[in-house]
Amino acid sequence: MKKVDATVLQETKYVSVWVLILSVLMQSVFLVIGKWDYTVLLGNLLSGAFSVLNFFLMGLTVQSALGKDEKEVKNAVKLSQTYRSLMMFAMLAVGVLVPVFNTLAVVIPVVFPRISFIFRPMFDKKQ
Repeated sequence: MKKVDATVLQETKYVSVWVLILSVLMQSVFLVIGKWDYTVLLGNLLSGAFSVLNFFLMGLTVQSALGKDEKEVKNAVKLSQTYRSLMMFAMLAVGVLVPVFNTLAVVIPVVFPRISFIFRPMFDKKQ
């Protein structure tokens, strides 16, 4: 197995920090509106962890695609997307169907990695 590229690790850390920040913010909102309980925390932990894992696996796919021909890359990316989508769907299904998880706290963190890249230009040191 290849060593994980430093860029994949760096970007995963970036996403992880933003998922943590946005998770704390979401927990605070639930607390302020009086809807917080342990199910919110558990749902947030489940979804946040899977969102970061999904991003990390996507990074590994991109890393492994380097140096391959176009057809191999296309197939590898398509297969990875399929498996990662199934993983996220299964996680969402468990989070929604098992009563120990708050449904909103499971669904909302799925978009946290995307939100993290909206803020990326503000913190990019290269510009």
